[in-house]
Amino acid sequence: MCHDHAFAFTAPYSRREFVRLAGLLSASAGSATLLGGCTPRQPDPDEPVRVGYLPITDAAPLLAMHGLGYLEAEGLSAEKPRLFRSWSQLVEAFVFGHVNVVHLLSPLPIWMRYSAQVPTRIVAWSHVDGSALTVAPDITEVSDLAGRTVALPFWYSVHNVLAQRLLREAGLNPVVSARDARGERDVQLVVMAPSDMVPALKAGQIAGFVVAEPFGALAESLGAGRVQRLSGDVWKEHACCVVTMHDRDIEGRPNWTQKVVNALTRAQLWLNSHPAEAAHLLSAEGEQRYTPHKPAVLGRVLQHELPAQYLQSGAVQHPEWQERRIAFRPYPYPTYTEELVRQLREVRVEGDTTFLQRLDPAQVAREVVTDRFVTQAMQAQGGPAAFGLSGYSRTETFSAPAQGPV
Repeated sequence: MCHDHAFAFTAPYSRREFVRLAGLLSASAGSATLLGGCTPRQPDPDEPVRVGYLPITDAAPLLAMHGLGYLEAEGLSAEKPRLFRSWSQLVEAFVFGHVNVVHLLSPLPIWMRYSAQVPTRIVAWSHVDGSALTVAPDITEVSDLAGRTVALPFWYSVHNVLAQRLLREAGLNPVVSARDARGERDVQLVVMAPSDMVPALKAGQIAGFVVAEPFGALAESLGAGRVQRLSGDVWKEHACCVVTMHDRDIEGRPNWTQKVVNALTRAQLWLNSHPAEAAHLLSAEGEQRYTPHKPAVLGRVLQHELPAQYLQSGAVQHPEWQERRIAFRPYPYPTYTEELVRQLREVRVEGDTTFLQRLDPAQVAREVVTDRFVTQAMQAQGGPAAFGLSGYSRTETFSAPAQGPV
């Protein structure tokens, strides 16, 4: 059944975020002023660590390495991490050098490097999994989203990849533009700031969203929605956000970069073993007040055991994977980057995607990602096993092949 109100949601931020960032990167492409000066400046060896982040659990390692004093333990000076409200604001600050260590949606560095020639690279993963398809209480199956609206944080996101995969498997047709046909099996996808998603779900403006935590947990705690499917149950241990730096820092001051990554991996190890303390550290009740979230909401995300009802409801369909809601595993597997490029070619997004068709996935994995710093840092912390990993290679695992209209 097609819902008459399904496509009535026309709030301006449904496209503003993407258009703003696309315009920024297009204007920056090939520009000598890319990093905020007439020519790219050489990094100051003593320049402090300036973290930029969004108030989501993806930022936890960056915030913990600051809050626990791990940066200072490496002999680095650090400013208090700077909070941004949208991906476009964060990317703009990063591109122009106002912050120098950020977490970005995993496809963003690919778009930035190849579509806009922004000289940046991934130095580690921020975490694995940590997102969910969260739906309104009246939705019981993914197929119930037919004719409804689902929000995403950005077109170039693993959330878009996973959302479209789930919709196609349910026989639904993802629609990214209001100009597209509006059939009974269509689902309108819109870009929305993460902090706006729970209020929009509660108000009935959208029927669901796929985004980083803790917004799924927040919707649960408020009774505004429920988790339909955990993202890590669709693509096993997928990267959501990645830690990204400028090439000028990576190449111009490798010792500084190594020390930052050392602090980052140490923070991830701590996060994996201290979920309750981490929830308090990151919360509005913590000393630094890094995020506006309550410890109880963050605790839902960081706890190791998943609620039993997730197995009963189908939110978890692969208990044998033994996935947590979120885990902090820093190694950036090349196979993930390669598969991400292939997946991005298949999903619908707004804007010009021709650059994706020219990319060689293996070359992207070599050029966009550097693992030399994180490998050394992990070895100092006990190697892959200390992070729950079996080694430095893996095979990408999905729940089931995507089906249905594309």
